[in-house]
Amino acid sequence: MQYIYPIRLEASLHETLWGGRRLERDGWKRLPQANVAIGEAWETEISNVVQNGAHAGKTLGALVNELGPSLLGTQTLAIFGMRFPLLAKFIDANARLSVQVHPDDNYASVHEGGKLGKTEFWYILATEPGASIVHGFKAATSRAEVERAIQDVTLEHLLHEENVQPGDVIFVPAGTVHAIGSGVLLYELQEYSDITYRMYDYGRLTADGKPRELHIERSLDVARYAPSQRIKVNPVALSSEPGYEERCLVACRYFVTRELRLKEYRTLAAATGSSCVILTCLQGTPVVWYPGTDEPGLKGDFRRYASEKLASGQTMILPAALGRYIIEGPGTVLRSYVPEAADEAWQLWRTENNEA
Repeated sequence: MQYIYPIRLEASLHETLWGGRRLERDGWKRLPQANVAIGEAWETEISNVVQNGAHAGKTLGALVNELGPSLLGTQTLAIFGMRFPLLAKFIDANARLSVQVHPDDNYASVHEGGKLGKTEFWYILATEPGASIVHGFKAATSRAEVERAIQDVTLEHLLHEENVQPGDVIFVPAGTVHAIGSGVLLYELQEYSDITYRMYDYGRLTADGKPRELHIERSLDVARYAPSQRIKVNPVALSSEPGYEERCLVACRYFVTRELRLKEYRTLAAATGSSCVILTCLQGTPVVWYPGTDEPGLKGDFRRYASEKLASGQTMILPAALGRYIIEGPGTVLRSYVPEAADEAWQLWRTENNEA
């Protein structure tokens, strides 16, 4: 028997050279001992363990194998195959990250053993004064010029830096040369891929006095050498009334992310379909109501509902086969899924952002 209900996951925490303690200081996560610098919290990593219900103790990867289409949905299978499609993260850049670029699906399939490429987006949650990101180049350049700048440790002179502040939405298609600057806390959603080509690291050395590994040839293979046509994208209003607001933050063939803001006791009724849904709470204490088991002798509208609570920094997955569900406020929730071609939010966002 397949048990279908909202899956709450325990995030995995990742120590990095550039991380810090902001995820705990700002109330998003509980971190290990104070001398550990945590740069990322991976919300939907396949090794993350289920916390609730009949599947408690299993990993997300095990659930993909066990539930298959009931968890993933037909559209997810069509785009990504039999694997969990999207990786959600919180990222705390206490120091600037290296300059990176990701391949597209075609390059990754050929050169990385059939893996996925990586398109992603960032939702800026908090910044220090003057915080910025790198997104593309200042002006059109060439592979040869970029390669020379990497060797001369002067690539930063070619890169475009963009100041950011809370609420900014940054779309990062595969092939975009990019970096997160220091003093930035953000939420990231990406194709579920572990392929990152480190193009440049400002000549920095590790604790043992050695430079970090660079992937120069492959980063040059996949990079786009023109300036980015659009960096900050425009969220699109989907609906709004007293106590309720929903926007589409970003949309592409791999994912749509909607931001839902609910005041106390306001609700949104929705349903899963051809994709699983990733819910991440950014504020408040929303409750997700969903169909429970049928009471003996009852049918239709008398089906009993069960509930799961969310708090800031927590994530759950709604299986594609779940069907109807209700989100009750107060709270701010991100809802992400793999869209069908006719998805209304995707169409509206694409019109507003000129096919960004």
